[in-house]
Amino acid sequence: MWSSLVLRGSSCLLQVVSRGPQRLLRQTHQSSLCLRFLLHRHAHRLTGALCFQRQRADLLRGTHCSPLTVASRHYKNDPKSTVEVAVNPITVTDIRQYLRSKEVPFHDGYSCLHAPSIFVEPSGVPAGAASGKDTYSMFIDKTTGQFLCKDTLVEGSWEDLQDCLEVMQKEGQSFLSSHLLLGYADTPEEQEERGRELAEVQRIWGSSVPFSDLSDEEAQLVKTMFQVTKITNATFKKFGVRLFKPTKSLVFPWFRGPSSELRGLKLLSAQSSTTDDAGGVQYTEATMPKCNSYYNLFGLPLVGRLDSEVVLTGHELDVLAVSQSTGLAAVALPRGNSCLPPSLLPYLEQFRRVTLWLGGDMHAWEASRIFSHKLGLRRCWLVRPGDDQPRPAEALARGKNLARVVKGSIPAAHKSIVSFRQLRDDVYGELANTEQVAGVKWSRFPELNRILKGHRKGELTVFTGPTGSGKTTFISEVALDLCMQGVNTLWGSFEINNVRLAKVMLTQFSMQRLEENLERYDYWADQFEELPLYFMTFHGQQNIKTVLDTMQHAAYLYDINHVVIDNLQFMMGQENLSVDKFAVQDHIVGAFRKFATNSSCHVTLVIHPRKEEDDRELQTASIFGSAKASQEADNVLILQEKKLVSCSGRRSLQVTKNRFDGDVGIFPLEFLKASLTFSAPVKGKHKLRKVSKLEDEEGGETPKETAPPAKKGKADKAGKAAKAPHATKNPVDSGQSQAAG
Repeated sequence: MWSSLVLRGSSCLLQVVSRGPQRLLRQTHQSSLCLRFLLHRHAHRLTGALCFQRQRADLLRGTHCSPLTVASRHYKNDPKSTVEVAVNPITVTDIRQYLRSKEVPFHDGYSCLHAPSIFVEPSGVPAGAASGKDTYSMFIDKTTGQFLCKDTLVEGSWEDLQDCLEVMQKEGQSFLSSHLLLGYADTPEEQEERGRELAEVQRIWGSSVPFSDLSDEEAQLVKTMFQVTKITNATFKKFGVRLFKPTKSLVFPWFRGPSSELRGLKLLSAQSSTTDDAGGVQYTEATMPKCNSYYNLFGLPLVGRLDSEVVLTGHELDVLAVSQSTGLAAVALPRGNSCLPPSLLPYLEQFRRVTLWLGGDMHAWEASRIFSHKLGLRRCWLVRPGDDQPRPAEALARGKNLARVVKGSIPAAHKSIVSFRQLRDDVYGELANTEQVAGVKWSRFPELNRILKGHRKGELTVFTGPTGSGKTTFISEVALDLCMQGVNTLWGSFEINNVRLAKVMLTQFSMQRLEENLERYDYWADQFEELPLYFMTFHGQQNIKTVLDTMQHAAYLYDINHVVIDNLQFMMGQENLSVDKFAVQDHIVGAFRKFATNSSCHVTLVIHPRKEEDDRELQTASIFGSAKASQEADNVLILQEKKLVSCSGRRSLQVTKNRFDGDVGIFPLEFLKASLTFSAPVKGKHKLRKVSKLEDEEGGETPKETAPPAKKGKADKAGKAAKAPHATKNPVDSGQSQAAG
């Protein structure tokens, strides 16, 4: 496969080069390693076929090739912003069968398969390594097939590993040089950016002061500022923590590899919290390189080869507290509770018990349960948050026995049938943390918080509205609001392409027309790039299975909490035409409902309504298809538009179903064309209209309004007020309506 294509490459290299690398990437369906090999030689096309064959022979023998500089820029899809999935997703059965066919020994791990590294000479076992299965230093992810060699830090996709094994077999090699994958340089722009980041890392690290070099008074002042006075100076020194005096920040190093090379830093600053009555502190983090480009586990170099138990935390200070109090190995996730990157799973394979103590609130508890599925339920234990069990650093400050808390953790695995005794603590946790259980609050839509109470995981929201009313524009701002608060979001836009959608969201993010302020584009684009926002690469009609596979892939890789599908009708065009379209829609809705529940991920599904008269408001029964969509949904939102009105008061948002607590209602929206954003009108013009009881679950009846009892003598005024319009908005021109639709 790979080798045969390289053999053919020498004879047709000039033809390939004349088409350009971009066309090659679009038209060729070979593996990524082969593509990189051909593109890597693209810069030296003038050297001729003989030089190409000689370099190929050296490469296959495992000799080192000096990196080549490619002058032209390589445009490629950024895996951190777009989500793609293979046509036929790999399964662990496929991986096992392939490894057996290549006579590669392996054994099962918790989340990875362990195999001997093909990038290490068989006789060249690293110093200090034991014999037997401890030499199995290559880890293959059971879900994605991604592999990592811990000895050489070579990593790649499942297709890369297949190509390497094919080359070894056909060339009769017992191992491959690690430069086969490490030698393929990024674009010059990426190399330059990485060089700047690493130089900045070294500069800050060199300018920081080790904790052991601080005076006792200065060290105590720093610990008081961060409220970690019970963590000793020896513990700070053990983990290599330093102080960066210009910003008064603690510096936590990220080391990687057998040589413990410094690869990144996290700077932590503290300031007094204005919302905490107890006088707490609020932490601000900054990572270098960017948090989306590099992942590591703080505390990993101090983990011993024979350690079988680890405490997984969400903060670096918690690692210090756990290590000092319990003596157990402890590591911190690079992005806290928001994400457990699969690339870190190989480093956690050696542990037979993983205790997840990610914090002291319900968000940490939800993240612990999600991460335990990645790590393997049978080895995971969870620390239940509560007043008596806050995050480790706070527990140490309160004088808690951290070893007892870890020992009292509960197993993540559970049986299919439970009694109330097993549910009792969960019920109490929800009653004691009602605000956190209600979900993430919107910052731009306070009226939506008042009705829905928040955005919760595992729910299905159905959103509808008239054609051209601005459904996409509105739902993009709703999703952006949540994404700005750390909700990992995946967008599936099938009506408009990702470039147009990203343009709308960037405008909403910056709250200004950037085409009129191009000099500010890089500033806002850099900030927008930091959001945990991802896009599917689909456009137009798609098969539901392909979309679900992509969603599951993204949920595993990026811990997606919110998926937006715009819209359902584009799922139906690829299904069997002989089947009733309503049955097809019911099947698709049921699939999204199952995904939301099983993946603990909120799914927002945009559905077009039935055709209605222009002077009639939409109802739950107006949603296209059968009643299954409204029945399966936890929330039903309708963007109402009065088409016959040409002045203020055209649009409003109505919540007709809320399974969480039953509150439904309607509130007006005002469109700001300059920023493409919706917001509630000025307070006092209109009041929130609320409904006392939940509409019928079948979705056929419109809720009735309730109003406080009118005072005597003012009944007529109250009656007139009830008939007043409930929406005010400036009209939008027809061009904007098309963009918003």
